[in-house]
Amino acid sequence: MTYEDHIPVNVITGFLGSGKTTLLQRLLDDPGMADTAVLINEFGEIGLDHHLLQRVDEQTVLLKSGCLCCTIRGDLSDAMRDLYGRRERGEIPRFRRLVIETTGLADPAPIIYTLMAEDVIRHHFRLGNVITTVDAVNGRAQLRRHGESLKQAAMADRLVITKTDLASERKTASLRAKLKALNPSAPLLEAATDPISAEALLTRDVYDPKSKSAEVARWIDAEAFAAPGGHAHDVNRHGDGISAFCLTFDEPLDWTAFGVWLTMLLQCHGQDVLRVKGLLNVLGADAPVAVHGVQHIVHPPVHLDAWPDADRRSRLVFIVQGLNPEDIEASLLAFNGLANSVAA
Repeated sequence: MTYEDHIPVNVITGFLGSGKTTLLQRLLDDPGMADTAVLINEFGEIGLDHHLLQRVDEQTVLLKSGCLCCTIRGDLSDAMRDLYGRRERGEIPRFRRLVIETTGLADPAPIIYTLMAEDVIRHHFRLGNVITTVDAVNGRAQLRRHGESLKQAAMADRLVITKTDLASERKTASLRAKLKALNPSAPLLEAATDPISAEALLTRDVYDPKSKSAEVARWIDAEAFAAPGGHAHDVNRHGDGISAFCLTFDEPLDWTAFGVWLTMLLQCHGQDVLRVKGLLNVLGADAPVAVHGVQHIVHPPVHLDAWPDADRRSRLVFIVQGLNPEDIEASLLAFNGLANSVAA
């Protein structure tokens, strides 16, 4: 079984009171959630009574949408292993996707680490994407005051703004601008007006053969990272010390040198590299390679069949905290230059 065939895991996160549960409730009504298992902390926190179709056992219910909901008891990795074991033994429906709702104070990184580091889990599950809810009333203040909220937004693949009906247009616009600067490549949806469905939030990721090219093209949209009147190398800086920037490289990169460089970068500064995503023009390869990582964790590379556009430059997108973009770029150029000189 290839990595692409592993069960995708979608993480729904967001700060306390940001609307994660309300979002999940809407998704549970979606027929697109069939063949999906959901891990939540407590059934009591989400109004499942009117959704309830069948109680499978004391910790599991089967919903009308075909979605299976289980309570997390103890460690997340234990819950995932137990869920997979019950699936294989035929005790529960054979789900094809897993959704995890985090607590409001959760840092998404340990959950992602569980997917990559736990031997049993990483052989059966893979990361789909991270969906973060941010409420329009309190979101701006939470981003300013709470590091957890910042990380949740910075690591997101999809950002959902909630409670816009309770906030002024000016306040919502200010939050949108903040989120766009913090995480330029993540699509912004408003729960009150935009389609909120399993198709929109869960089913498209970089390992999905049908959507991987579009996802990678969105990652490396240089215009999203350019300040007004600036360039793709410009940095979006925040008072919180977080920077979002896109580096481009005209010359092909040596794959081995790049791997060593990225490993060393994350070993030394992984805590401060919130996300890294990129499309690489690799020496000797006709098609590009997509890479992405979260803090210390690097996911398996994705080989695309073709370039998503006419631009053949390598492009790397970073969201970092307290690191200098110029130093990151200079170190990669040095590694690549050394590799090329050795090869010559």
